Amino acid sequence: MTPIKLEPKVFEVLKDKIDLIQMGDEAIYVVGPIRLPVNLYGETVVFQWYCWLKQDEVTSDYETIIEKLSSANLAEYQQSSVLVYGDFENSEDALIRMHSICHTGDIFGSKRCDCGFQLKQSMQQIADHGSGALFYLANHEGRGIGLFSKAMAYVLQENGYDTVEANESLGFVDDSRNYDDAIAVLKSLRTKPVTLMTNNPKKISALENSDLEIAGRISLWGDESEYNAKYLQTKIDRSGHLEDEGDAVHVKP
Repeated sequence: MTPIKLEPKVFEVLKDKIDLIQMGDEAIYVVGPIRLPVNLYGETVVFQWYCWLKQDEVTSDYETIIEKLSSANLAEYQQSSVLVYGDFENSEDALIRMHSICHTGDIFGSKRCDCGFQLKQSMQQIADHGSGALFYLANHEGRGIGLFSKAMAYVLQENGYDTVEANESLGFVDDSRNYDDAIAVLKSLRTKPVTLMTNNPKKISALENSDLEIAGRISLWGDESEYNAKYLQTKIDRSGHLEDEGDAVHVKP
């Protein structure tokens, strides 16, 4: 497909909703905020939604970038998002969650992991707190191995492998996720310290190494069952996840 030519009135609507974050020879284009009412445990909570796209073309000619989208077949790969709640830029205390996409847990409600629980609980915690942001990282499926490889890893797990062993047996490292793009977007939205909701010390290190001040950490354990008990223990034993430091999240009934 060839690029389209935007009507002037279309670009007039879109131009003020796009920002550029330059990262060396690449660019992150952020669109938003967009009002997004969310059904959260039966209540409607209004977030402000942003989505970003990384490109190897750095330009402030946003019209050209938009015109190329229809020919780029972006549906073939995912883009990441951030849901912002409250006065995230200016509030003295704000919560953040760097959440890796989990197709099986977040969408299907799989009990093989705790990802769906962590997604909803972090959103609820942010709303209850009054200010925060949830980063939904679309290139993190299966700790960075992708959905198809994750399916094969699940087959291995059904035959006695733990999560780490399964990933490594397929030629991957235990965890190949990168947070640089998300942190760049975070810094564009807020410069004050943040409280991080995570059990993963690698996420803490990623923020610390970016010179972004962390005010604290909130742990996010829950929804343990017969289906994911080994998975959760492997996170602690093999991946170094923090079991009991930080303040526990209270589960909303």
